[in-house]
Amino acid sequence: MREANPGSIRKPQRRRLSREEKARVTRDSLLNAGCKVVAAEGYAAASIAKIADLAGVAHGTFYNYFDDRQTLFDELLPYEGLRMRERIEETARSAPAGMEREFIRFEAFLNYVIENEGFYRVLYEAEIFAPGAHRVHMDNIVNGYKRTFHRAMDENRMRRLGPQQVECLIYQLLGMRAYAAMQIHFAKDFAEKHVIRNAAAETYRFLIGRSLLDK
Repeated sequence: MREANPGSIRKPQRRRLSREEKARVTRDSLLNAGCKVVAAEGYAAASIAKIADLAGVAHGTFYNYFDDRQTLFDELLPYEGLRMRERIEETARSAPAGMEREFIRFEAFLNYVIENEGFYRVLYEAEIFAPGAHRVHMDNIVNGYKRTFHRAMDENRMRRLGPQQVECLIYQLLGMRAYAAMQIHFAKDFAEKHVIRNAAAETYRFLIGRSLLDK
């Protein structure tokens, strides 16, 4: 029996991307680059040239996907926020439904801020430079909280509150998230960031546990 010549064996060819897939990859590259430039330098200094260079595309290619710099800014936070939420849900999915899962989510958010240092800038500067994107992101977060709390109340896992109380509670909890993230962002080193994370998570659990879980 004749043996096959190893040199004659063809390597499987990679499937070529369709035009739509190539466009999606390029668009994602520009959004990723936009997040990195804003994280490093802020929205005000994030030029189209810097974003296109980091994405590895010609400057003119930018305009095939976004009308101008502001159009890209208006998509950055929802784009990056989705990645953040996916990471948090992946961490929290194994926790019991209800408030225990919310405690895990809070700590996972702080971990995300530690691991992705520029996220804080992308998030909080958006309120000034991309208010529409900031509003979309906040609506996504608030609606997620509402689902969590209504499910917890239906399962008798937390104190029952009225609709307006739930709404106010969510924004108060978001304030706790925001200022814990600020503490972490401005901490002098990773050791201090982790100390703040641990203290904030413990305080959050203590305050929520003493109020919402005491039915």
